[in-house]
Amino acid sequence: MNAPGAVTPKLRVDGATKVYQTASGDLLALEDCTMAVQPNEIVSIVGPSGCGKTTLLWSMSGLHGLTAGQVLLDNQPITGPHPDIGIVFQEANLLPWRNLEANIRFPFEIKHQQIDRVWVDHLLNRVGLEGFGKKYPRELSGGMQQRAAIVRALSLKPSVLLMDEPFGALDSFTREEMNRLVEEIWMDTHTTIVFITHSIEEAILLSDRVVVLSARPGRVARVFDVPFERPRSLDVMASKEVFDLTNAIKEEIVGRRTGITTTEKRQPAVAS
Repeated sequence: MNAPGAVTPKLRVDGATKVYQTASGDLLALEDCTMAVQPNEIVSIVGPSGCGKTTLLWSMSGLHGLTAGQVLLDNQPITGPHPDIGIVFQEANLLPWRNLEANIRFPFEIKHQQIDRVWVDHLLNRVGLEGFGKKYPRELSGGMQQRAAIVRALSLKPSVLLMDEPFGALDSFTREEMNRLVEEIWMDTHTTIVFITHSIEEAILLSDRVVVLSARPGRVARVFDVPFERPRSLDVMASKEVFDLTNAIKEEIVGRRTGITTTEKRQPAVAS
């Protein structure tokens, strides 16, 4: 329950626990993970490899059920894929036999909805893909495919966009370009975004807050505020303040990975 006058979180994870049953026994991926994302906020989730970041994100999307706990959207439990939540995966996952236009039209066909042509054309123009509608995925670069995936995810106007390390396979120049694109799209739409990344610099560039997960089983270990105004210029990203924040997050992750950390007592382990 929220205190009087408090803003209701757009997305809330309460006590998320996930156990996978494997051939070699049960695997505890998440344990009692609790966090909240406020309306119009960008939150990045980082942590040691294998800590459950993708499991947490997929649970938020409704694609994976939880063993215990729940995820709420606007205070309503998510029990399966939700029309108000879009997701961009690590791979663009465009259908190779469909051109770009038909790939973007696909979710509308599944939902038996009329495509909003004006909105889709605006998005294509916004991401620099106008005129590429008849091109097939094999004719597009990796960056262009991910741009198309972002357009597809936003085409249904979700209020929440989940992004599962979508730029990890791109070269550094294209990745930086895509980060700026996400920042610009957010400034246009103010869509609530949860972003999974292994890059601390990427998390700081994009986010209002950075959530650090512990090593498996994943729990919220610490939350860092990112107090820099947008758009975040190269001067800001090269500043001592960003350098210090990067090192603090890195120290938290390394400590969590090795089991040596002294920060738990300094910060509540709940992202709210």
